[in-house]
Amino acid sequence: MTEYTGLEIAVVGMAGRFPGSSTVDEFWEKVLAGEVGVRRFTDEELDAAGVSAERRAEPGFVPMGGALDGIEFFDAKLFGYSPRDAAVLDPQQRVFLECAWHALEHAGHLGGGREVGVYASASVDTYLLRHLWGNPAVPGGLQPLDLLLANDKDTLASRVAYHLDLTGPAITVQTACSSSLVTIHVACQALLGHDCDIALAGGVSIRPPVHEGYQHTEGGILAADGRCLPFDAEAHGVVAGNGVAAVVLRRLEDALADGDTIHAVIKGTAVNNDGASKVGFTAPSVTGQARVIRAAHDLSEVDSSTIGYVEAHGTATPLGDPIEVAALTQAFVHPPQACAFGSVKALIGHLDAAAGVAGFVKAALAVREGVVPPSPYFTAPNPETGLEDSPFFVNREVAPWPLEGPRRAGVSGFGMGGTNAHAVLEEPPSPEPMPPTRSRHLVVLSAASEKALQESRERLAAHLAEGGQELADVSHTVRTGRKVLRHRLAAVVGGQAAGDLSEAWTGSGDRRDVVFLFPGQGSQYAGMAAQLTAEEPVFRAALDECAALLPFDLHEVLADADRLTRTEFTQPALFAVEYSLAKLWEHWGVRPSAMLGHSVGEYVAACLAGVFSLPDALELVTARGALMGALPGGAMLSVPLGADQLDLPEDVSLAASNAPNLSTVAGTFEAIERFEQTVTGRRLHTSHAFHSAMIDPMLGEFAALVSRIGPRAPRIPFVSNVSGTWITAEEATDPGYWARHARAAVRFSEGLTTLVAEPVTVLEVGPGNVLTTLARQHDLRGGTALGSLRHPREDKHDLDTMLAAAGRLWIAGVSVDLGALTADERRRRVPLPGYPFERARHWVDLPGTAPRPIEVVEVLPQPAEVVLPQGDLAVVTGIWQELLGIARIGPDDDYFELGGHSLLATQILARITAELHVTLPAGAIFEAPTPRRLAARIDELRDVEPAQDDEFAALLAEIRDMSPEELRAELDRERDAQEISQS
Repeated sequence: MTEYTGLEIAVVGMAGRFPGSSTVDEFWEKVLAGEVGVRRFTDEELDAAGVSAERRAEPGFVPMGGALDGIEFFDAKLFGYSPRDAAVLDPQQRVFLECAWHALEHAGHLGGGREVGVYASASVDTYLLRHLWGNPAVPGGLQPLDLLLANDKDTLASRVAYHLDLTGPAITVQTACSSSLVTIHVACQALLGHDCDIALAGGVSIRPPVHEGYQHTEGGILAADGRCLPFDAEAHGVVAGNGVAAVVLRRLEDALADGDTIHAVIKGTAVNNDGASKVGFTAPSVTGQARVIRAAHDLSEVDSSTIGYVEAHGTATPLGDPIEVAALTQAFVHPPQACAFGSVKALIGHLDAAAGVAGFVKAALAVREGVVPPSPYFTAPNPETGLEDSPFFVNREVAPWPLEGPRRAGVSGFGMGGTNAHAVLEEPPSPEPMPPTRSRHLVVLSAASEKALQESRERLAAHLAEGGQELADVSHTVRTGRKVLRHRLAAVVGGQAAGDLSEAWTGSGDRRDVVFLFPGQGSQYAGMAAQLTAEEPVFRAALDECAALLPFDLHEVLADADRLTRTEFTQPALFAVEYSLAKLWEHWGVRPSAMLGHSVGEYVAACLAGVFSLPDALELVTARGALMGALPGGAMLSVPLGADQLDLPEDVSLAASNAPNLSTVAGTFEAIERFEQTVTGRRLHTSHAFHSAMIDPMLGEFAALVSRIGPRAPRIPFVSNVSGTWITAEEATDPGYWARHARAAVRFSEGLTTLVAEPVTVLEVGPGNVLTTLARQHDLRGGTALGSLRHPREDKHDLDTMLAAAGRLWIAGVSVDLGALTADERRRRVPLPGYPFERARHWVDLPGTAPRPIEVVEVLPQPAEVVLPQGDLAVVTGIWQELLGIARIGPDDDYFELGGHSLLATQILARITAELHVTLPAGAIFEAPTPRRLAARIDELRDVEPAQDDEFAALLAEIRDMSPEELRAELDRERDAQEISQS
């Protein structure tokens, strides 16, 4: 068994796109198959890359390379870019941004909550140099600063941190070909130094036009025939490739404690530089490379004889390969019996700044899977390398691990200029068994559009159908490790449905409050919440707390149908179940903005609001039930008429106004029998005539008990059954109120109307769905009414209903702590299908090539009938459409949802000033972010100072003479002055 020092780093997530493969899994399959991603380009591709027929005919031109296809496509809407800004964003930054998303998603840590650092590298930006500078096809209105921010390497890591809301360090690392392996070293150091809790490290190299080919020159490093053959006798150079990869790292102890899937363990890393002890700046050094490898071994506390594979830098150059083998031979102080050797450059080309992380991913997968990847191109070793006299060999086919003991591999990355990096990897520890403790699990998905949500659903459903993962782990990962976006899906999995996602709820509700409804007597049934008691520790703890305060065995009563018909048991049992449900919801992050109880249900609301402590509330409810139970029996009748439609005799009382066309009446058995002959109604299964004159004998004694206890003012608002409106502090603390509450009619319908005056989500917190049904008979103003527990006649598990309600609350926009659903249970984060980016073409073609238009998209849905704007609104809309690059913008579309930002806002304000002769304050778009509101602001400014035409004309002339930078500075000064005056 491997012993750890406490300095190890776990690789918990990976993502990448490489020549010939779009995911890490596909990449690994092609590595094992020896499939080469470097290919010959078609004439059409060469034409699009601007390669002339004359250049193609030149001696030494090689129309080959490791191209990354589809780099012109990007999910701009997901990341908040306008089409104009997306078109000029360096494709390296776009692709790395998507790769970072997928890597953190693969690790199950995209959901936030921890300090995540970003360490990234990129190659030279040829898109800016060849596609944008001096190209008339570049969208208008762009300033040099705009192009710089969109293309400078310095913004690479910070861009990821901004868009993914990562708050750890964001550092761009540049050391030429070793850059991305150095990012891993820096990330490991940051984790060990506790600069962050999670680190994303990697690199990208995309050099448009990617289908251009290259010119081979004798003595140069580029291969003459488009083949890269590291350490082979026929090796004569490298081939350029394009690609991206990123890994997610954590301290090993944290990854183990958090249930992360660990793909490999980094035992140690080292970085150095050759210095001047070599023939030239670009030449490699045996001494420098050997020192960095030995340093990595020493820091790892690993004997070099235990390393069974090395992922070499392997450029296949006549100078580089022999030096690398010589350095390895020197560095391995205790040579292994056999050590396999390979380089991913043979398959995908040299990825420049991304080369190191590409080799790292390959080595991590090799130690995880326990196989040595093949180098099928290999014929015989380059005699200059001395491989035949070393412990190193290049295998042509997939081979088993050559050594016993923990699988260990080395990864080298050497940068032009002499910055060397090496990492030592080890196989992951065996995962700890984590059997599920619950029978049902909530699976949630979200996406930026309905189309992406459906694609996510299909991908996950296909993944679940393959099996191999615990549903509890899948549920935990999607609930805690993913971004929450607007369009949402929730499904309960487990039980008979297993991993079926066909029965799911979808929606995209706006954030809204939730209100709790607590049912009264009559909703109880034997076995209510029994499965929650068995499987939900928080619910069980709250129920046990109630049981300890009651004068009878609560758990026995809950299972006994006969005893649950007796009022002295029913009311405290109902209270206990509803209170425990509320505590479970609270644990799940669902807290009511207001509450309404039905009869005895109001005591639960009052307890949660702080009017009564739990012991006092249970004492009152128990006494109330006992006093009522001692009264003569009576009857209750449900009538399909509203309270104001009833014509009641003197011996029949209105007991409850439940809905606009539903009431309950109560009285003696004889009185109700007589009344029953005059109306259509349904007898309720109750033992007494609650909320009628038959309750009067108990009121004095009950009021005295309330007075002794001493209620307090509520801290959470709830609606009174007596008045049908918000309870006051005077009422809540008045013992007489609670006596009247037992006697007066329950004004539930009126109370619900009060409760839903503003759009809310209604949640019934108790057994069954009586109040949910009643709520749906009211105008909920577009809100949703949900229940927590099944109806007694439903053949469902309690968790089916409870988790479905949690998912539907989340869909409706209610704040739900999805991570708390299983916070008491240790679960594993597992790799799942990644987000389906909806990419569109955002690209500026090379000057001189047949141009294709920049992708113009409708960012927000538009109404079927579009009324063309007039006047100021038309001008504002036209300016927005031009500068954002969007064909259709509606009057109420939000500037920032369209991809607008502060720098572009200054240009928009300058254009409005020039065209409409109105000077808007610098913060105008922030205050009025839609065309309609901005046009209204323009009208307001015209009305305020109509007589200042001369002054305005002078100001306009001054503005017209300003450069964009001067205008931006002036607007900033005006904004600062406004903020100072307001403060």
